[in-house]
Amino acid sequence: MFAKRKNLIQATFALFAVVAGLIAPTSASAYSHFQRFPSTVWGNLYAGQGDGKKLSGTTFTGAHLDAKSSFVVTYNNFPEWAKKEVQAAINTWSSYYVSKVPIHVEASWIRPRDPRILGSAMPVDYFAGFPGAPDSTLWYPSALANALAGTDLDSKNSEMVIEVNSTQNWDQRGDGAPTTTEFDLQSVFIHEICHGLGFLSTDSYDSNPLSLTYKWGKIVRPTAFDAYAQLPDGSRLADLPSPSVELGKAMTNPLIWSGPNGIKANGGVKPLLYSPSEYDGGSSVSHLDEATFHSSTKDSVMTPSLDAGEVFHDPGPLALAMMDDLRQKPPVGIAIALPQNPRNQSALIGDKSAVITFDPPANLRAAQISSYIIKNVKTGQLINVQGSPAVISGLKNGQSYSFTIAAKNSLGVSEAVSTNSVIPQVAWTSSVFDPIADGLNVVTTNFRGQPAIVYTDSVKGILKLALWNGKSWKKVTVDGRGGSGGKTTHDVSGPISACVGGVGNTQILHIFYTDIQDNDLRYTSFDNSNFSFEIVDGNGPTVLSYEQSNRVRSANNVSISNACAVTAAGLQVFYRDESQGILLGAVKPQSAQKDQWVYEIVDGDRATDNRTTGDVGFHLRAVAVGSDVSVLYDSAIGAIVQKVISQGEIRLATRSSISKLGWKYSTLDKSDSSTAVVGYEISLNKTLAGVIAGWLSSSPTTIPKPNQLRWVNLTSPTKINVVDTGNFGVPGAPMSVDYKSLAFGCGTRICSADLNSTTQSPPIKLVTNSLKSGYFQSDWVTINKIRYAVASVDGKLSFLKP
Repeated sequence: MFAKRKNLIQATFALFAVVAGLIAPTSASAYSHFQRFPSTVWGNLYAGQGDGKKLSGTTFTGAHLDAKSSFVVTYNNFPEWAKKEVQAAINTWSSYYVSKVPIHVEASWIRPRDPRILGSAMPVDYFAGFPGAPDSTLWYPSALANALAGTDLDSKNSEMVIEVNSTQNWDQRGDGAPTTTEFDLQSVFIHEICHGLGFLSTDSYDSNPLSLTYKWGKIVRPTAFDAYAQLPDGSRLADLPSPSVELGKAMTNPLIWSGPNGIKANGGVKPLLYSPSEYDGGSSVSHLDEATFHSSTKDSVMTPSLDAGEVFHDPGPLALAMMDDLRQKPPVGIAIALPQNPRNQSALIGDKSAVITFDPPANLRAAQISSYIIKNVKTGQLINVQGSPAVISGLKNGQSYSFTIAAKNSLGVSEAVSTNSVIPQVAWTSSVFDPIADGLNVVTTNFRGQPAIVYTDSVKGILKLALWNGKSWKKVTVDGRGGSGGKTTHDVSGPISACVGGVGNTQILHIFYTDIQDNDLRYTSFDNSNFSFEIVDGNGPTVLSYEQSNRVRSANNVSISNACAVTAAGLQVFYRDESQGILLGAVKPQSAQKDQWVYEIVDGDRATDNRTTGDVGFHLRAVAVGSDVSVLYDSAIGAIVQKVISQGEIRLATRSSISKLGWKYSTLDKSDSSTAVVGYEISLNKTLAGVIAGWLSSSPTTIPKPNQLRWVNLTSPTKINVVDTGNFGVPGAPMSVDYKSLAFGCGTRICSADLNSTTQSPPIKLVTNSLKSGYFQSDWVTINKIRYAVASVDGKLSFLKP
């Protein structure tokens, strides 16, 4: 495991990092249904056998450019001079590589088994099927997948690991002018970071020197890089049978790059990849051709070897163009079979539209689908689309429609399959509240008699506060990416919670939020004039085990979820410890001074006293009613395979004091024969009708995807209400409840269920019609007696009115 910043204590909990469906906001709560597998293939850079002539390539000229991404490096045994060379390479890549998700790198100074190797790198994981993936059938390395998804798909592990040969003759002067017997470390890191970002095939090769025919190639999970690697006849390396002699032959014969950006950067010629007739592990396929590009002063950095004296302090235009190609869907290859039928087709309700979803045919690789043909059965209209989901517009609300879907390639068209019928309906009225902030995380409260909205801007990495004065909104930046007086320069656009203590004009607004870079839990208090800042937890000296019951400030990852509550006894905040899979609490008694927190384990550490040993707190909410505090959270129990949870629970912890011994525990819902998993997302709110708790569940036939809403009034906790989301899509984040409605994500939109309906199946209404995914939180606010939902719509924080 390659842990970010904070080491893991117990290997058992490492399995629970990103549970499909039970994922906290910074671990991609809106992105529950993707696949992951660990990387095993390294990209190597070898010491070249040069002729003594020094070749200086492109020098980084982007010092004036703003950083487009941030890299966080954990060094193992690195000398100080080498760290400076690494940082210079990182500065170069951060000026080119676009990602709002920090890229964590594990860098080790080692003695390699092969002394010829200068450096090696690989991604830690590969991901497929996440929202934002250009091709859902291909696998994308950690850093690239995070960049495309816009969130960290695995907050527990680093994105790449790099190893450097400690025994080589390095230029240690930092002058960028190695002699003809010295190697330039900065150039090596420019090369290896490129591998870690995705310039890498996952191929492997198995041969027998005693056999002329036993030469098998294997690509178990094709990456986007593999899909861009083509044979001269146009066949894609990703589509060849695996394992097979055919693939082995392709890997040891000429291969070219088919990406349009790479071709343009290479003067209109498809760049030649390195694929020598004798397969070279760690070099073959994953580099530019040595003979073709070795003498290039611009594009030699991604060839498989570096000569002593050579310097390349910039990736070069060709490598950068190929990296841009990886963010696009690769062109189709050569079809060798008619497509089979599309699978798992469905039509979802839209506003004057329908959303058609489906999975590709089972023979996708052989068929090389060029498009899909959707037919509106009612009108006969034919629409060609590239994939799922597809929006069919121009429909009439209130009328019934159904559709057929067929797959098309160069050889013909598959048989069509039919969807269910849907009746489009009008969505709620939407108005933009903050046009420059996406508001992926948002909470509302009442502060000194008026509404207050706390929200994040993930693009700028900041936390904002909006206060209503009865006539207009005043918006201020609270923290993040700069400032003084306790503010941070880090990205703080992770999960947030807010609560209010005191009465009347003496009320204090308490806001808890996350430092995405350091994985800390931060806190600010606001007295209507000034902010005061603290770090609650995460910045301690050491990582604490779940077995350590006497808690102090730790170095654990506490950035995943948080919820707060205030009573007369003091301020309480609860948060997930991602490093240990437990639920923690920090209490500031009423008389406490700044930074005086009392720490505790709330749950997840033991099976006695009605507690659980499940992995808890992926999602978390808390409310206070008088002196009573209720904390709602999910718990992953049972076996986990490929990050798909097999069983879950919805748990409730309550107490009427701030004593660690005052907790009482109950399980509101759990897996049984008819319910595979409960959790996915939760909501808790104090309403006029009482405290309402809501969550999601899946059946044995839909796991890992949820298909039901569940909610309960805590005055009658055994009376669970259940609604199937049906033709509105897979339910998910954001989820927020008030006294009338339960808002929830529905197939990348937002929908709402009526809690006060007297029917057995409460009606569901479409709230937003946008297919913009990425919702994390939503909430409710009432302004001048008008009730609104508050959520991100098309990348802007918006008000939604029924």
